[in-house]
Amino acid sequence: MIKVNLAKVLIDKKMTSKKLAIEVGITEANLSNFKNGKMKGIRLDTLNRICAALDCQPGDIFEYVVD
Repeated sequence: MIKVNLAKVLIDKKMTSKKLAIEVGITEANLSNFKNGKMKGIRLDTLNRICAALDCQPGDIFEYVVD
């Protein structure tokens, strides 16, 4: 299972979901779905913009958890 740790990264980087959504160019609703693990996929372009805005690596956002 892939766990999404975006909420933790946002806290660590002291950034709000609203500010990230604006910087990345996606809706707050889509960002919320991503943050809560309710999305089935994410475009690499969007992930790239999230990582750039948060100055992080994809591995900071995602974690593989064995069921």
